[in-house]
Amino acid sequence: MHYRIQDSAIESFLEEDVPYGDLTTTLLGIDGMAGEIRFTTRERTAICCTEEAGRLLEKCGAETTFSLPSGTVAEPGTLILKAEGLAGGLHAGWKAAVNLLEYASGIATRTMNIVERAKAANPGVSVVTTRKSFPGTKKVAIKAIMAGGALPHRLGLSGSILVFPQHTVFTGGLEPFLDTLAALKKKAPEHRIIVEAESPDEALIIARAGADVVQVDKLSIAALSKLVLDIRATCPGVAVSAAGGINADNAAAYAATGIDIIVLSSVYFGKPSDISAVINNKHQPYKP
Repeated sequence: MHYRIQDSAIESFLEEDVPYGDLTTTLLGIDGMAGEIRFTTRERTAICCTEEAGRLLEKCGAETTFSLPSGTVAEPGTLILKAEGLAGGLHAGWKAAVNLLEYASGIATRTMNIVERAKAANPGVSVVTTRKSFPGTKKVAIKAIMAGGALPHRLGLSGSILVFPQHTVFTGGLEPFLDTLAALKKKAPEHRIIVEAESPDEALIIARAGADVVQVDKLSIAALSKLVLDIRATCPGVAVSAAGGINADNAAAYAATGIDIIVLSSVYFGKPSDISAVINNKHQPYKP
């Protein structure tokens, strides 16, 4: 199940691309001619935002006649979305729709690849993504990582507790903060407390103090493997989260250390998916 991006966001995509109408279709006089637009994958793709692309075209006067749901894994050559309408509307929504599909599906596909590799090495590991999406793209980015099989690490600062060294510098340091951990848990009993460590030694201190999750950043795989064993031996109820530089090339190795959570940002940035968009005249033979 994937959430619905609001109409206001979809309208903003159109406003960026067609603020005053389409000069080309107007001058050619083809606005009122009946047509069809088809979107097809050129590579194995975790599809995302077909729902929004379809609604975008509908806002241009078209009718969606076929759509695969977000999260579908489509092989090359698969039709993922089709709509019919007047040429003016199809051209108005064409580029915004294909851009949305390609960028969202690119994130979803990178996510899917990492999730598949990580879970092959450690079926119990969770893959979550950070708040480092490009500003203004969060709604699309979160839908995309979920379509690829991951979950958001933190949707924002308002609903989760993650204590960094940048926080404890104001509390007198890590150990004075850890002395207040029990009181913090009483203030927010419905939340897990995540604390980031700057070294394996700090991670063990944090685990023994009673944090729910210990997060480490940019720790080597060898050091992480040892840390997981140490925490499992002394604090079996504490989860271990690893962040920093995790991508498709090393996700399986990180997962194999036995960690509980992989935290990454790499899926947000990369090549968009390759999706073909073809517009045809409804009164002429179909051209693929």
